[in-house]
Amino acid sequence: MRPLEGQVALVAGATRGAGRAIACSLGEAGATVYCTGRSVRGRPATGQRPETIEETAERVTAAGGHGVAVQVDHTVEEQVEALCAQIRREQGRLDVLVNDVWGGDELTEFGQPFWRLSLPRGKLLLERAVTSHIITSRHAVPIMLERDRGLLVEVTDGDSFGYRGNLFYDLAKMSVIRLAFAMAWELRRHPAMTALAITPGFLRSEAMLEGFGVTEENWRDAVAKDPHFIASETPFYVGRAVAALAADPDVAARSGRVFSSWDLAREYGFTDVDGRQPHWGEHFARTIGPYNKADAAAYASWRNGPMDLACPDWPKE
Repeated sequence: MRPLEGQVALVAGATRGAGRAIACSLGEAGATVYCTGRSVRGRPATGQRPETIEETAERVTAAGGHGVAVQVDHTVEEQVEALCAQIRREQGRLDVLVNDVWGGDELTEFGQPFWRLSLPRGKLLLERAVTSHIITSRHAVPIMLERDRGLLVEVTDGDSFGYRGNLFYDLAKMSVIRLAFAMAWELRRHPAMTALAITPGFLRSEAMLEGFGVTEENWRDAVAKDPHFIASETPFYVGRAVAALAADPDVAARSGRVFSSWDLAREYGFTDVDGRQPHWGEHFARTIGPYNKADAAAYASWRNGPMDLACPDWPKE
């Protein structure tokens, strides 16, 4: 029942939300999980949010794994390099890398057209949400390559080409999907190395629950404010999805594509913590509909088909 026993994972951006739940789910499967982020006890990095990486690591251990908290700003290469050196020194391996760093909530200006957006805020958002993923992969993947196997997961928002409501937000979330594809292509000669992207649905994160003025116990009360909340899911839904992917011996067949918590739940047979299997994709299609049917069809064909590796080889060194 602990398929990841003996494996080592790094969840970059594990302070709260999906990152915390992914770390805990990997721990529940038996993994040693390095939980990184900027917020530590006594020094919150995101406003006055109370969550810390120490608390996440403790929850990983309580779930059955071994949690290790390391304060890291993933936009600072020296800190990421030191983290990876620590993992190599202490563990000698890395099996799973989850890039979940975001840090863009306070920077996203929803409701503003792109010609009115703050460029400094947008540039900082992209540095936090995209550049940080590149920096982390740059230094973590070489540890995986030492054993020539591993799973790299990019956490995004949405598995469609639909516009996400803000230029910089949309660019960040689509960019990490493209990162998964690009890294999968460059890793194509390493058949046991897998890079993919994953999205949760309408996430009942700590901040979302607080924003609606509800708790996990009475979350349905928020449906009166937003009827789409009925199809929401806890962060553990995508956490269990990542754990299922990490335990799948055939996960390499998924390399280069984007997957959703709701589709993987039906495929692997797991449920959310309340026993439900919410399906945001079906709810969206039924209540909101695709932005553009032609784009949706083209995207579905790409997402569900094999990754196209029919590209010229790299020049020989």
